[in-house]
Amino acid sequence: MKEILREIGMIARALDSISNIEFKEFDLTKGQYLYLVRICENPGIIQEKLAELIKVDRTTAARAIQKLELNGFIEKKDDECNKKIKKLFPTEKGEAVFPFILRENDHSNSVALAGFSESEAETIFHLLQRVRKNIEIDWEFVKKGNKRDY
Repeated sequence: MKEILREIGMIARALDSISNIEFKEFDLTKGQYLYLVRICENPGIIQEKLAELIKVDRTTAARAIQKLELNGFIEKKDDECNKKIKKLFPTEKGEAVFPFILRENDHSNSVALAGFSESEAETIFHLLQRVRKNIEIDWEFVKKGNKRDY
């Protein structure tokens, strides 16, 4: 049972590596596609919420967002009520790449789940959601500067 997280990590790194190679032609590098997808799915999202969705710290999110903005995939707009808040929106360029990223995601899902029944795929999905929810508790705890007790 100890090897479950290693397996999840290997799967995640392999898929991330594939995506980084395939999205290079769009000038999307080092996981930027993750941010672009979430911004396309949630136009007007703020940076802090985006970082939470992807499970990264704010500094990492800020760097990726800055690169996406510089490369013309997204734009920041002031919130109508609070000018300190910057909302993130995909540009035409970002919207144009979005369907390709979704197709790649669908293909990767199909490859990953080849040979599994629909019921098995549902079970994997629900079990992984439970794993994620368990981990999120520690993630929130550590993110706030706390140390876990091993």
